[in-house]
Amino acid sequence: MRSFACMVSVLALAAADPALAATEPAAPALAASAAVAPYTAAQFFETTSFSMANPDGLAFSEGRSHILISSDKTGVFNAYALPVAGGDPVPLTASTANATFAQSYFPDGRRVLVAADQGGNELTHIYVRETDGTLRDLTPGDKLKAGFVGFSDDGQTFWLISNERDAEVFDLYAYDAVTYERKLVFQNPGMDVAAVSGNGRLVALTKSHTSANSDIYLADLSADGAPHLITEHAGDVAYDVSGFGPFNATLIYTSNQDGEFSQAYAYDIANKAHNRTTQADWDVMYVAFSPNGRYRVTAVNADASTELTIEDAQTRAPVRLTGLPQGDITGVRFDPGADLAAFTVVSDTSPADVFVADLSTGQARRLTSALNPAIKESDLVEATIVRYPGEGGVMVPAVLYRPKGASAVNPAPAVVLVHGGPGGQTRRGYSAMVQHLVNHGYAVLGANNRGSSGYGKTFFHMDDKKHGEADLRDIVAGGDWLRAQDWVADDQVAVMGGSYGGYITAAALAFHPEKFEAGIDIFGVTNWVRTLQSIPAWWGAQRVALYDEMGDPAVDAERHRAISPLFHADRIRRPLLVVQGANDPRVLQVESDELVDKVRANNVPVEYVVFPDEGHGFQRRANRITAQEAYLAFLNRYVRKAD
Repeated sequence: MRSFACMVSVLALAAADPALAATEPAAPALAASAAVAPYTAAQFFETTSFSMANPDGLAFSEGRSHILISSDKTGVFNAYALPVAGGDPVPLTASTANATFAQSYFPDGRRVLVAADQGGNELTHIYVRETDGTLRDLTPGDKLKAGFVGFSDDGQTFWLISNERDAEVFDLYAYDAVTYERKLVFQNPGMDVAAVSGNGRLVALTKSHTSANSDIYLADLSADGAPHLITEHAGDVAYDVSGFGPFNATLIYTSNQDGEFSQAYAYDIANKAHNRTTQADWDVMYVAFSPNGRYRVTAVNADASTELTIEDAQTRAPVRLTGLPQGDITGVRFDPGADLAAFTVVSDTSPADVFVADLSTGQARRLTSALNPAIKESDLVEATIVRYPGEGGVMVPAVLYRPKGASAVNPAPAVVLVHGGPGGQTRRGYSAMVQHLVNHGYAVLGANNRGSSGYGKTFFHMDDKKHGEADLRDIVAGGDWLRAQDWVADDQVAVMGGSYGGYITAAALAFHPEKFEAGIDIFGVTNWVRTLQSIPAWWGAQRVALYDEMGDPAVDAERHRAISPLFHADRIRRPLLVVQGANDPRVLQVESDELVDKVRANNVPVEYVVFPDEGHGFQRRANRITAQEAYLAFLNRYVRKAD
């Protein structure tokens, strides 16, 4: 994995303290097209989020009557049982403080595994929700992080990983599904546990050598348990595990060994043979199978959208789903007999809704309605994919949202949105944050600067040890491209982003101080020297790849200082909004504190919002609303310059 922030492409971010909330002003005359009504931030974020259970878990309850999902229906994420026959989700957890996410039903279809951290600190624990509704922490302890890996085929065992023995590595534990007694079955030598075979015999592991080079190992727990390399190769090749195939006969993985894009392969465990199973013109994201091996699911990252197919694993005949709206299908989960499939469908104008399909007919039924009914979907904006020139002839892909009514006569203010990472991707799909800004008249250009994933390994590695250089200039070029459009107000263009995108935002204001009218830095890195030295211990094996890409702070501190906005904050002359979670383990609050102090010393307008109960990405609806109101008020004040 090559990602500092592991951020979603379009951020849903927020503030927690109501006293810090900016009041959303009445929309000025140019806020939205006369053809659409302006909606408040609260209306957009009163849309409900739905997501499926862990892909390695069991999503259907006893009798296939319910589907296990996560939702922020109450304003905080909790686990729910969604009736297959239709009706309101049944709450399984009721946390009002910590986001709690569904992992898996037990094979009995009644007990449930869930995961939660503490206020966004990312120290996730795994809990069992008993049939009486009580929660039991299966991974107790301070300063440890745990995760769910899967259930055995016979349902008698489930596996969790935990770094309790060594903060830098995750060991594998087998738990009895009835008594919860556990046993350490694999002591990790410093790799990433990727999957366990359903018979409990094999553990698949990945190991990063550099940001471009990785390997897959198999450990046979029925033998010596030592990891054995199965991807011997020369040069820079990346490998990633999708999971074990039907009947534990194969290991499915993706790799870019044969070209620019990752394809899917099957490793025959008995014969130790590798076979390519999928050919696509873009990256194959993953391949998965139904529990009985009958169906195969393939997802491809096609120009910032997900193209997903379900097909018969033997004949490769596709399952043709009917009754679905336009959008990307994601999160496919099967019932044990593979008679039903549940999944979500999401589009630019419609948030993820849960559907269930009868696989014998392909007929799908909608089970949720996520979009706030106060919002007309026809008022929202479909994105388009554009490409604009960066330096050296590099064409930069981007996702563009053009507000309705924007024209040469009525030019729109605009925002260049920078994704997290490094190595993330701005993708199509619903974003309350983006749609709210577009609804209020702002064009949004979600730029995929060089170094972004999804466009081939050459493009992906163009920014290695060159961060804050050409990748930053790609963002500046995005602003120039917007100004060249006759429907954009060329003196009203801002830049914003979260995590690595927040770094690029602050860097743009520091190193290209006249290029943007203002910037919104959402928990962005400002001091790479400190950040790279304070990476959480549980990053473990990923630290090697991150240092390869960004540079080792032990030897590259001078370059890190040179690209860090904090040490060049005296050059910032344009207004800045900084948003930060107090519990963020990746970008510490002190980074934002120091940047704010230094920019204020320039007599530059700086607004600062700190969220005491959030981490790196904000989970609470009230907080997201508060932050969104702050974004719009700031942009109206300093970019549109509304009275």
